[in-house]
Amino acid sequence: MALSPKWYQFLVGVFASLGSLLYGYDLGVIAQVIASQSFNLRFNPTDNEEAAVVSVFTGGAFFGAAAAGPMGDRLGRRWTIMIGALVFCLGGALQTGAQALSYLYSGRAIAGLGVGVLCMIVPLYQAELAHPSIRGRVTALQQFMLGIGALAAAWISYGTYVGFDPTNDGQWRTSLGIQIIPAVFLAALILLFPESPRWLIDHGKPELGLQTLARLHAHGDTNDAWVQAEFQQIQDRVVFEHEHEAKSYAELFKDRSCFRRLFMACAIQASIQMTGVSAIQYYSVTIYGLMGIKGDDTLKYQAISSIIALIAQALCILFIDRFGRRWPLIFGNLGNCVTFIIATIMLALYPPGANDNKAAAWGFIVVTWVYNFSFSATCGPLSWIIPAEIFDTKTRSKGVSIATMTSFAFNTMIGQVTGPAMKTVGYRYYILFVICNFTNALFFWAFLPETAKRPLEEMNRLFTDAPLFVPTMDKTDWAGNDLERRVEEVKAKQESVAHNEVGTAGH
Repeated sequence: MALSPKWYQFLVGVFASLGSLLYGYDLGVIAQVIASQSFNLRFNPTDNEEAAVVSVFTGGAFFGAAAAGPMGDRLGRRWTIMIGALVFCLGGALQTGAQALSYLYSGRAIAGLGVGVLCMIVPLYQAELAHPSIRGRVTALQQFMLGIGALAAAWISYGTYVGFDPTNDGQWRTSLGIQIIPAVFLAALILLFPESPRWLIDHGKPELGLQTLARLHAHGDTNDAWVQAEFQQIQDRVVFEHEHEAKSYAELFKDRSCFRRLFMACAIQASIQMTGVSAIQYYSVTIYGLMGIKGDDTLKYQAISSIIALIAQALCILFIDRFGRRWPLIFGNLGNCVTFIIATIMLALYPPGANDNKAAAWGFIVVTWVYNFSFSATCGPLSWIIPAEIFDTKTRSKGVSIATMTSFAFNTMIGQVTGPAMKTVGYRYYILFVICNFTNALFFWAFLPETAKRPLEEMNRLFTDAPLFVPTMDKTDWAGNDLERRVEEVKAKQESVAHNEVGTAGH
């Protein structure tokens, strides 16, 4: 039995998400690497060198995301994914074989370049393939597979941490080397999957674009009403964009609608880093240590936390297209805020070394788990979903590129300052994330319109005509759907043609 079109789109999205699995794995594995006794015995890094090992990866990803914008437009989505995976393989190999910190810096920077390309292009590719009714759950795979990567990193790291002798470099080289495997599969097989039909139509290949739409939505039937309607809508939009929309990065800042979408996408990606997620992920050993929780116990609890995150991300995939984008993002930030308030109070009342309070330590662990659930069910997936769906075809690659660069810029900053900050000001550093989570929620309540289930070609109208302060907008103005209208028109035309052919045959 043939797969249904939506299942086919979903499975293509799953495979493409191997790119974000690489990101999640590398984010998760570095905490174990810098905590390994054998790593510290070999390199004896200072605090600043340790911070550089963490942050140079996302520094490289910043430039990778920048390169992916023009690459995605010129080479197509699939070739860009393949290049990103190959670059990551090179960086992973350098990390695994590092004989000095300089090797490790280079390897992490190059792997970061590859991840930057992948994190920018994969959700864009997924959004351009998916039916509007499942676009949220398909692009949410970016965060879900990131969670899979983090989970694998956590348990593999725990295994190598306790399984190898503290003087054996295998304690950290093994976990770094494993990350190359999924990158090889992604690079080898991505060209077997369909190119984005929007990219094909935008680059003068309308027939191939139509065939790809039919393959995605109708088992190859190019006469299907949905396929014909979406094809017409994409063609109309592409013609308009070629005449009016951004042809360079500068024009993204000149056109009011483009700039509004760019600002919102960048704000979302920056806000995600300011929820505190990267601080916890990069420096879990240091943060848990503030509550007197040591070494291998920290890695074990972090591994359990990864399972919780994965459950939350799976729930997001199931329900995000039902609940929309706006309110889950608002409530997710408020939930994060509450958990950081509790964690800050606990760190203040039970400072490390003052007493051996196991109840307080367990309370801190549980609060961290609750935060991880809140973030992973809402903010994390939505940071990839929303930027990938709000731009037009001609601006999408450029806009998502800049938004992803913003994410990695803030990620790099957090990676660089968290270690020194935790040692200098201790629990007070958490107050920053209390404030940021609350202001995030307030900002998105005020300025983020609902984008769920709206065809990509209709985002321009939404961000052009909707009021800047969205709580005052009349929702009835946005209940309609131009694509649905086109589908009905195509069906009516096809029925009329069929009726006329029957009448002719009767005569």
